[in-house]
Amino acid sequence: MQLKRNLLSVALASATMLIAAGAQAQETSQPGTPGQDATTLDSVVVTGIRAGIESSISTKKDSTSIVEAISAEDIGKLPDISIAESIARLPGLAAQRVAGRAQVISVRGLSPDFATTLLNGREVVSTGDNRSVEFDQYPSELFNGVTVYKTPDASLVGEGLSATIDMQTVRPLSYSEPVAVFGARYQKNSLGSAADSDGDGNRVNASYIGQFLDNTLGISIGYSHLETPIQEEQVGLYEPWSAVGAGARPGVPAGTFYSDGIKALRRTGYAERDGIMATVQYRPSNAWTSTLDVFHTEAEQVDTANQFEVHIGGYNGNYTPGLNITGAQVNGNNTFVGGAASGVYPLVRGMYNKREDEINAFGWNNDFAVGNARVNADLSYSKASRDELNLENNTQRLPAPQLDTVNLGFSNSDFSQLNPGLDYSNPGNLYLTNTIYGSGYGKVPSVEDELKGARVVVSLPAPAATSWLSNIDIGLNYADREKQKTQPEGNINLGAQGDTTIASDLQFDPVNLGFAGVGYIPSWNVPGAVGRYMTFNPVSDLSYLVSKAWTVNEKITTGYVQADIDTEWGSVGVRGNVGVQIQHTDQSSNANYWDGTANGGAGAAKPFEDGTTYTDVLPSLNLAFSFEHDQTLRFALARQVARARVDDLRASLEFGVDTSTGKPGASGGNPRLDPWRANAFDISYEKYFGDNRAYVAAAYFYKDLRSYIYKQTQDNYDFSSFVADYVPPPGGVPAQTTGNFTAPYNGEGGMLQGLELSASLPLDMLWEPLQGFGIVANASFNDSDIEIVDPDSASSVGSNPITLPGLSDEVYSFTAYFERGGFEARVSQRWRSDFIGEIGNFNGNRTLRYVVGDDQLDAQISYEFGEGTMSGLSLYLQGSNLTNSPYQTYASSKDRPLEYIEWGRTYLVGASYKF
Repeated sequence: MQLKRNLLSVALASATMLIAAGAQAQETSQPGTPGQDATTLDSVVVTGIRAGIESSISTKKDSTSIVEAISAEDIGKLPDISIAESIARLPGLAAQRVAGRAQVISVRGLSPDFATTLLNGREVVSTGDNRSVEFDQYPSELFNGVTVYKTPDASLVGEGLSATIDMQTVRPLSYSEPVAVFGARYQKNSLGSAADSDGDGNRVNASYIGQFLDNTLGISIGYSHLETPIQEEQVGLYEPWSAVGAGARPGVPAGTFYSDGIKALRRTGYAERDGIMATVQYRPSNAWTSTLDVFHTEAEQVDTANQFEVHIGGYNGNYTPGLNITGAQVNGNNTFVGGAASGVYPLVRGMYNKREDEINAFGWNNDFAVGNARVNADLSYSKASRDELNLENNTQRLPAPQLDTVNLGFSNSDFSQLNPGLDYSNPGNLYLTNTIYGSGYGKVPSVEDELKGARVVVSLPAPAATSWLSNIDIGLNYADREKQKTQPEGNINLGAQGDTTIASDLQFDPVNLGFAGVGYIPSWNVPGAVGRYMTFNPVSDLSYLVSKAWTVNEKITTGYVQADIDTEWGSVGVRGNVGVQIQHTDQSSNANYWDGTANGGAGAAKPFEDGTTYTDVLPSLNLAFSFEHDQTLRFALARQVARARVDDLRASLEFGVDTSTGKPGASGGNPRLDPWRANAFDISYEKYFGDNRAYVAAAYFYKDLRSYIYKQTQDNYDFSSFVADYVPPPGGVPAQTTGNFTAPYNGEGGMLQGLELSASLPLDMLWEPLQGFGIVANASFNDSDIEIVDPDSASSVGSNPITLPGLSDEVYSFTAYFERGGFEARVSQRWRSDFIGEIGNFNGNRTLRYVVGDDQLDAQISYEFGEGTMSGLSLYLQGSNLTNSPYQTYASSKDRPLEYIEWGRTYLVGASYKF
């Protein structure tokens, strides 16, 4: 990993030096020299990947804020499966993989919840539990580009604290002629079986852009279909890793760090996604433009996982003989790494997951002139929903117990091994029964997120006396958001027939866990087995389930005034803006809480609602100084906010009274949370070459987070309303009115800073024979003094303070490309260092884990036919995750692994036709 990091650093440094050398050659060349010839090339109309790169460079250069951008080289030709893959290569951005796909994005070392995502300038909802958008829901083929605003301005409504990510669809009247594109690709995953199609997938897209009525009416419509295989091999260990006492794990020395269980699984299935984009743009004159945007995406993911699992912590259903470890191997860090565990009772588990997501977004914008002013009115609506079904059922060998000896070998760089002594491949030997973990469990999570918005902006020419201002914008925006989650759960119990094997008509082909040393285990139709042999009645009103259901409401009114700056200081051009945004938030949540004192101590669910209001004044300043030789120095100051995580704002909680002391206590969410707030400073130097063909940039940012949200315990919380009806049990004492409440609270903040280096260079600027070759590279270095302790995650990351979730100290990206005569080739690598990841645990709650740095290598080759009967036809060969980079998590230190997962390599071959 160190070698890869050094190679990327060298590549970036080389790119910077090459650009500087090229610039010097160009700027000192005389007529007739090679430098002038290279400059002459700028008049050539570029296409393909270079067109996309140069468009992105122009967006960066022309902006008054510090931004990063990607642009499609042509309609429908962003090369990645989702927007997440594309933007993860931008400076300061890093992706976290979920199920093998880049899904959520960290910006500048902050977790995904600190960034806001827009669609055509409007905030959008999320199918996840919180605010962070799951970008794999957005097909790259339907977008024209993405702009990431790293510094805000007053007119940027819905701004994030780390960044604001704006995804843009096509404006049809920006095209001069009709365009239509159709594409299809076949997909194969390397982990799929050669004997069947479980590793196959496909990707189809079609787009059309047309202009009518003398170019006053424009229409664009796009469709994207993706069916991708799910292939996963995983070994996971139980958490926490903890030091064992003397004799607690026979055969293991006291004080050794030890995990109480290990499991290996093979997951197969598919993920299917359909997306539609449509825009109607009407511009009868320069005095009025009306634009209607519609976006729809729906996705379905279905997978089955088959798992071999063994508890090695002394629990085997209380059968004898009990656990004994022979040949225990302990490394120099006092960590158990192997041995033979006897007296264990393994189980074979089947797990089924079905998830359905849907996102709908609508926006209608009207821009018209009123005298010397322009008025822009915008209406928007978006709604997201997610419905899941999670089922599992467990089998063991009967008659019980059939205790086994499993040979263990733990690894922090490969699949850990667990070799059983008995055979688990025959489904006739495995019974649905009340195993050591019960017969089964199921969950039915559901999320709905709805956002309505309206905005009016008036743009006025600046007073003549203020020649340094170009215009003044006054805006008002209103947003109403409601997000709710439910999660009924319950045991899956055996039916009247009792213990049973699973019939042959429900059996699938066995799966091979040889990668973990287990060998073959059965695979079966889990929903079919539940329906035939078991009962499942999920509920929400049990003590441990009540807090999983909640509704959060936010009503946000934003007003702003912004003045655009356009002047000169001597020979230096100055552009930018100065303004202030006033944001008033009214937030509330309603839910049920579990009162353990009700019904004579039997407990009951009771309704609860709470909330707060707050107002933030957010000044901002962006200045861009234009110096000679196409150099730009940017400077920005801003006050920024990010609203708290939605699940932290939930009103649901668990409540009880200590009968011996009368002291009440509770834990749950906190609807009274203030947002994260920060004062931000940014400075950026950018040098452009060859009419935006190349650039080099260095940016530094500093954020002073005035507060951070931590899980804390408040000692004197007022429980008066909770204990009003409390009746102490016999022998108990009356309830006190104050007690301990453990919940998220605003606490001490700290510093976050970073350095971002980026460069883009077509190599023919240095030497003409290299025409068509180019490189794009960036590196980010982040640092923070904020340390947090999350009690809910102590088992994952330990009780010691940890760094900010999502913070990688180093992030690199490097792309090399060639494009000439219709032929294109590109190779891209992105890498991030270790970080604290936010994941969902078995209970569906957020937990934090150490994640080993991610390394992704992708490549694409394509050819576009020029003149002739095949003109407009392009052929593609594409590969992603070519090194089969694993996903790894660990507890406290890397020799204590938690998960090691491989998702395989993905290959695509296909064609598109533009006409």
